Amino acid sequence: MTTNGSASGAGLHTEGQRERAALNAQQNPDLIVVGSGLGGLCCGALAARHGLDVLVLEAHDRPGGAAHGFERRGFQFESGPSLWSGLGRWPSANPLAQVLRAVGEAVPVVSYEEWGLLLPEGQLRIGVGAEPFLEAVRQLRGAAAVEEWRAFMAWLEPYCRAAGSLPLLAMRPGLGMAGVLGARGSATLLRQAPRLAALGGAFGPMARRHLRDPFLLHWVEMLCFLISGLSMDQTSAAAMATLFGEWFEPNASLDYPIGGSAAVAEALVRGLRRHGGELRCRAAVRQIRLDGNRAIGVELENGEQLDARLGVVSNASPWDTLDLLPEDGLPRRWRRQTAATPACSSFLHWHVGLRGGEDVDALPIHHVWVGDWERGIGAERNMLVFSMPSRLDPQLAPEGHQVLHAYSPANEPWELWRDLEPGSAAYEALKTERCGIFREVFSQLVPDLADRIVLELQGTPHTHRRYLRVHQGSYGPAIGADRSPFPGGSTPIEGLQLCGAGVFPGIGVPPVAVSGAMAAHSFVPAAKQKALLQELGL
Repeated sequence: MTTNGSASGAGLHTEGQRERAALNAQQNPDLIVVGSGLGGLCCGALAARHGLDVLVLEAHDRPGGAAHGFERRGFQFESGPSLWSGLGRWPSANPLAQVLRAVGEAVPVVSYEEWGLLLPEGQLRIGVGAEPFLEAVRQLRGAAAVEEWRAFMAWLEPYCRAAGSLPLLAMRPGLGMAGVLGARGSATLLRQAPRLAALGGAFGPMARRHLRDPFLLHWVEMLCFLISGLSMDQTSAAAMATLFGEWFEPNASLDYPIGGSAAVAEALVRGLRRHGGELRCRAAVRQIRLDGNRAIGVELENGEQLDARLGVVSNASPWDTLDLLPEDGLPRRWRRQTAATPACSSFLHWHVGLRGGEDVDALPIHHVWVGDWERGIGAERNMLVFSMPSRLDPQLAPEGHQVLHAYSPANEPWELWRDLEPGSAAYEALKTERCGIFREVFSQLVPDLADRIVLELQGTPHTHRRYLRVHQGSYGPAIGADRSPFPGGSTPIEGLQLCGAGVFPGIGVPPVAVSGAMAAHSFVPAAKQKALLQELGL
């Protein structure tokens, strides 16, 4: 078990200062953050670390957004992220690890190096990293495919170095990195500029330029869809270069945070409070209040009005943020463009408590299933992800049992569910039918699965929408890198910033952390951001 360490503690409040700051954050904050997803928590914790009085508001009864956890009959379930990396070492290129260190918090992790695949080619167990994958390719496709992949990785490696050479925490709305990087960092930025520019589009053309083997192209397509919910012809090349830079370096591994994604959210909340910020749950926002063209605070659904001296950050989706804003006074073009943002499809979820046993307890932590490559990776119920985190963290399940969480990533159409009333007979029938795919697939690994299940929960796009308050229960915007980058977090409303999966750099835990940091730094002088980077050694 390892941790990502902690910051030196410079800039921490004393106990008395923390209490006064927390009181101020509740009564008259500098900054109000709407939503406690990982982006909102990163924003709030960093802003508090920089000395702002911060109040984070959450409609749910617990923080984390899509990264929260919940308990049923002694089983601790994940609601969202299941694949983590870069949390168990320092230095780390993972911006979430950088934020945690900046606010003086750490998350214990267990590292592991293997995951399972159920593919049209057969059942595989593949280690994380270059050589284990090459061995799998050798078995499936032969020596020619191995050499093709080696050549592709050799060509891609300088781009991976470029993507990892500059700390994403140095990004700043409007100013970019140049204003907060020192002389050495600026020189690196200039030197890597051509490769960084090449990473500004989609990854698909890069892959197709060098890969011909069908399995290798399918593999890249699968990885792209896992991190973005989009095809490789739409997924950001920079995001994929970062992924390959992490997974294919020597001694690469995946990390599982002890306590699950909820533990990550709790660590960020501790960091927020450590620096005098505050979190209020069960505090649903009805409206972001404006004075002319300036965000001045919020109104809660209970009628309470809260003022913010500097501004408001919305961690809600772009569509849901629009619903929080008064129609009068908003620039029509911005409203129209935001409302027209295309959305990724939604999810099905499957949460299961099951009796363990020799065959179950020996399974890899994760399995990814693909039904048919030819249908397209984003086709309905054609890709599933299964995770059994209790294999690494036994406290998540009663003794002798395992926790299983599965989901269909961004491939469940909202249109199937839109007109159904949750709880109705038609809704329950469709839920049973659509979620049956999880049992069908996992029974390939555990033939007596039906006899082992002691608890089963099914989730639909309506479930996702209800608990996360997200538009259409969506994964996030379907903005292809082949068309345009994700919009930035700045808005035409003074003092209103956005963060989360709906804005640059996009979908996924590391991008969401970056968006939160950028939102925080939009209210902080560049000199403070630069000092933080120097303290972290970035």
